[in-house]
Amino acid sequence: MAATAMHLRLHICDLKFLLAVGRGTTAKITTARSQPVLCCEKTENQQPENQFPAASLLSYHSSNPRILSSTRREATLQLAFAASFHLAILLPAQAFDDSDFPEGFRVYSDSVNKYTIFVPDDWQVGSGEGNGIKSITAFYPEEASSSNVSVVITGLGPDFTRLESFGKVDAFAENLVSGLDRSWQRPPGVTAKLIDCKATNGLYFIEYTLQNPGESRRHIYSALGIANNGWYNKLYTITGQYLEEESGKYGTKIEKAVQSFRLGL
Repeated sequence: MAATAMHLRLHICDLKFLLAVGRGTTAKITTARSQPVLCCEKTENQQPENQFPAASLLSYHSSNPRILSSTRREATLQLAFAASFHLAILLPAQAFDDSDFPEGFRVYSDSVNKYTIFVPDDWQVGSGEGNGIKSITAFYPEEASSSNVSVVITGLGPDFTRLESFGKVDAFAENLVSGLDRSWQRPPGVTAKLIDCKATNGLYFIEYTLQNPGESRRHIYSALGIANNGWYNKLYTITGQYLEEESGKYGTKIEKAVQSFRLGL
């Protein structure tokens, strides 16, 4: 239980990193707009340098906008100037059942990390690596917006072989969101509210909202999955986010993208 609690705290922190990346994606990732679709290059037998679940930065940075701004600058620079890249595969829609393929989406497939996700046809893609993060890939609209979807992959310790290692989805989601909430502080900090959660297709799906005082409410769709590449366990954290005023434009697209994520090719 102690180990699970520790990894949960790390997970909460990493989700902060995702929000930091998300808020700054359109500001810095524009350097990748003129490039082909990219994804980080790595070898399958590479051992993890740091083993921790994805999500080690969220509650602290969500309640501290100055640190959030600094973190997103560093994170997006890591995305834009990652040391090594390789071309990712964009599979045609015909490779999937037409009934499952949403109109206006394309399939993004990562052959190294072995996952697929549907992304809007006109969205941009940027990928890279960060400290303690094996891979991070961001999908975002071409126009200026803080709405985006990101996939972060981190190494896991050998004891974490399945999602149930973190507890059942209901308890995990409640602990995650309560760990982010700072509305009880005086003065109040970020308000976090759990909307829904479920376990399906071998993944945990969590929907919640975050709102800093004086700022717009941010809707978050998150999915988590675990896989093993033959050498170590990897945690996949998929996070889609949009501001409340952009819900009509991006809400459905982001929800569909996160729900479409699948491990294995």
